[in-house]
Amino acid sequence: MTTPRPIADLSADEARRIALRAQGFLGAPDRRSGVRGILRHLGAIQLDTISVLARSHELVPYARLGALGRQTVEAAYWQDTHSFEYWSHAACILPIEEWPHFAFRRRAYRNRPHWNHELPDGAYDQVIKQLRSEGPLTATELGGAKRTSDWWDWSGSKVAVERALMYGEVVCVERRGWKRLYDLAERAVPVELLHDELDDTECLRRLVRLAGRSLGVGTRADIADYHRLKGEQVDAVIADSGLVPVSVEGWGKPAWADPAALGTPPRGRHRTTLLSPFDSLIWERARTERIFGFTHRLEAYVPKQKRVYGYFAMPVLAGGRLVGRVDPAREGRTLVAKQVTLDGPKAVPAVAQALAEAATWVDCTTVRVERVDAPDLREPLAKELTRLIG
Repeated sequence: MTTPRPIADLSADEARRIALRAQGFLGAPDRRSGVRGILRHLGAIQLDTISVLARSHELVPYARLGALGRQTVEAAYWQDTHSFEYWSHAACILPIEEWPHFAFRRRAYRNRPHWNHELPDGAYDQVIKQLRSEGPLTATELGGAKRTSDWWDWSGSKVAVERALMYGEVVCVERRGWKRLYDLAERAVPVELLHDELDDTECLRRLVRLAGRSLGVGTRADIADYHRLKGEQVDAVIADSGLVPVSVEGWGKPAWADPAALGTPPRGRHRTTLLSPFDSLIWERARTERIFGFTHRLEAYVPKQKRVYGYFAMPVLAGGRLVGRVDPAREGRTLVAKQVTLDGPKAVPAVAQALAEAATWVDCTTVRVERVDAPDLREPLAKELTRLIG
């Protein structure tokens, strides 16, 4: 692919601020649109099984809007079929109006020759029949999620319903105690959206456009990663996506931007907050390093003795920069900062503020700091936390 001449040259700082605004961290958030507005703005919110302070899909709107009731968050996602769960960047909550634009992926799954789990004869039809007569149902209600206690040993009904989810015949309409609640797409998806009429090119063009809008500015790899597209898929449609070519100081690779992001200089108040490791601002490691000079890695699956920052280290965003990390836990009504990493003394007030707000959100009345990477900053951090929450 021949890269067109950039229409604008951005400094590294301009690109960072554009990215922050596009992700909802710079400027006043639209509180009237709430969680649903955040979902539409980001285009995808990643799900994950890990729950420390809260689950990642709860942490994402919290990081932008502040202390929202957790039930309010769940209801905003699932009530009135506002969203659906599907494979995007990973397993993600997606706005329901994007259902037609994932037709390309549903078709790919239907044509997939090899699967990790074998589908028993008759299981697929049985699951569809049961959902039609009794749904919505969980995998357990459909006949059991697993055959043994091993996480990977799915039952025939679980294999069938997950296959139907990928094909688009079944939809996850809610997470209930972290279990998917399945129903037929014909009942759950609004009739005007329930189709696979868009060809692959139109689907890809839309998702590339959405990724560019949600990122503000990004390289080919950034844009492809947002909805886990292939580089050649991006190449095929980006010229017609509405994104415009730009160059960014220090990036070393061509970039593309949302023209609306270039139209108005990004200004406004910065949010100070803890970020889920799965937040779309930072979920792509190379981009996070390029924009913030910050190496971010989830260590939950790293052996404990090899962890550097902790099991679920949450980056701290303040002043439009990543200024530290906190590995949190909860003990009763105490938020425990098991390990705190600070980017110098200036980060102390911001990290304390982020911890104090998070404690209030999860109904904790105190914060206990166990370890600080720079011991001389432990006392200033404790004093600041005392000032904020007593």
